[in-house]
Amino acid sequence: MFARRVSMQLKPNSVAEFTQRIEKDILPLLRQQTGFRDEITFIVAGGTEAFGISLWDNRENAEAYNRGSYPEVAKILARVVEGTPKVETYEPFRPGGRPRSAPSVIRRRGNSLEKRSYQWSGAPCGGFAFRRCSWR
Repeated sequence: MFARRVSMQLKPNSVAEFTQRIEKDILPLLRQQTGFRDEITFIVAGGTEAFGISLWDNRENAEAYNRGSYPEVAKILARVVEGTPKVETYEPFRPGGRPRSAPSVIRRRGNSLEKRSYQWSGAPCGGFAFRRCSWR
């Protein structure tokens, strides 16, 4: 997992157009990128600042997007953003160095216990979801 954070100053009275550009232009473009997982965008109260966090399978996918399609995204945002957006990248933090795992569910069936495990899977909308595996 790898994250990109893009922060920006919005032009006055541009929140409606900003959100429309995110939904209609930028998210569809992101969903076409190899390794893209999800995007969440925040707007500061008063609508003067915004930032978006995109999640990627790995650094290489995020860097390929940055070199390839991000300049197009920056052009789309230029209509509603003052100056140049600031891009920062992040690696995941996992306490104790343990890998994050998907949940498991255990149920009692008669005198035995059965376990159902889940796996991470990309949801059709580009978000995260759990894919259910069979009982064992």
